[in-house]
Amino acid sequence: MRQLPTACSRTRRAPTRRLAMAALALAGAIFTLGAGAQEAIRVGAFLSVTGPASFLGDPEQKTLEMYVERINAEGGVVGRKLQLFAYDDAGDAEKARTFAKRLIEQDKVDVLVGGSTTGTTMAVVPLAEQAGVPFISLAGAVVIVEPVKKWVFKTPHTDRMACEKIFVDMQARKLTRAALISGAGGFDKSMRAECLKVAPKYSIEVVADETYGASDTDMTAQLTKIKGSNAQAVLNAGFGQGPAIVTRNYRQVGLTLPLYQSHGVASHEFIKLAGPAAEGVRLPAAALLVSELLPGGDAQKPIVVAYRKGYEDKFKADVSTFGGHAYDGLMLAVHAMKAAGSTDKGKVRDALEATRAYVGTGGVVNMSAADHMGLDLSAFRMLEIKDGNWTLVK
Repeated sequence: MRQLPTACSRTRRAPTRRLAMAALALAGAIFTLGAGAQEAIRVGAFLSVTGPASFLGDPEQKTLEMYVERINAEGGVVGRKLQLFAYDDAGDAEKARTFAKRLIEQDKVDVLVGGSTTGTTMAVVPLAEQAGVPFISLAGAVVIVEPVKKWVFKTPHTDRMACEKIFVDMQARKLTRAALISGAGGFDKSMRAECLKVAPKYSIEVVADETYGASDTDMTAQLTKIKGSNAQAVLNAGFGQGPAIVTRNYRQVGLTLPLYQSHGVASHEFIKLAGPAAEGVRLPAAALLVSELLPGGDAQKPIVVAYRKGYEDKFKADVSTFGGHAYDGLMLAVHAMKAAGSTDKGKVRDALEATRAYVGTGGVVNMSAADHMGLDLSAFRMLEIKDGNWTLVK
C-alpha cells in the first residue's frame, strides 16, 4: 500500500506554490484515509527561513524536515505519520501571526513548533493561548515563559541565563566592571534588561550602556565611548548581523578587553562574518557546537554527536545550535504525544509540563508547572573562539 510521500509540506513562499502544496497534501491525506490509515499528526511551524534571521530559521526548517521524514520512516508516533506544515515568516512578526492563525484555523495543527525570534514568538503567544494549542518556541527571551503561559513552552536557554553564565565567567577572571552594547531587536532589549537586573547578584558593575539600531553598519562611535570608560570587559547583547559588526569594529578601535557575545550568535556563520576579529570572543552556548570535545560520560554527547552527524551529512553545512532548538522542540512534542498516548491537545500540554530527564541538544530538560523551559545554568557551556573554531572553556 502506498504511503503519503513523507507527509511533509515544504516552506510556503509563493502563493502558487502554497496552493499546489496544499492541494497535494489534501489529495495525499484523502488517499491515505481512503486506504484505511489514520490521519497524519499535523505539526505546524512558522520560521524565519529568509530575511535577517535566516541563520536561525534555515537550519530549523531543515532539521524539522529531516526528522519528520526520519520519524515517519520509523513508523511515526502513536501509530500515525507526521505531516509538517511550515511557513516562512521572514522574521516579520505580523506575518508570523498571520501564518500561525492559518496553522491553527485552516491547517488544524495538533502542535506548534516554531518562532525563530522573540518578536515572532510573542506575536503568536496570544493565538496559541486562546486556541489551546501546545506551542514550543525556538526563541531565546525569558519573557516567552515568564510569567508562565499555560500552552507555551520553549527550548533555548534564556537571555537571563546567558547574562548569568557570562557574569560567572567574569567572576572567575576577576573582572568586576562591564560595559554593555546591545541592538534594537526584541531579544537584544530583553537580554540587556536581564543583564542589568542580575549584574548586582554577581557583583558586576555596569559602567557603560550603549545601543545600536537594526540597520546600523558601524558601531565605532559607541565602542569609542566604551573604550573611554573604565570597563574591564564588554558584553554584546544581540543576534544577527549586529554582533559581527560590533566584533570587527571592536578590534578597529583598538579595544583589547575580553569581549562576550550572547548565545544568539552560536553558529559558524558568526565566525565567518566576524573574521579574524572573532579570535578570543567568549559566549555561552549549547553543547552541540563542541560535541566532539565533550567527555565520554557526558549525557548529552550521544545526542549531539548523532544530530551533528545527521545534519552535516545530509545538508553538507555546519551545524548550529538553532537547528538543535528545532530538534528539541519536535522531540519534546513527540515524547509528550507518546506519554499521552494520543494527540489530544490538553493531554499533550500536560505531558509537556511533566517532562523529566529529557536529554536534548540544549541540555537535560526538567519542566514543571512553574518552569516551561526546564533548563538550569549547567546546560550552558562557555565557549571561546580560537583559530577560527569553537573551544570549550574549562
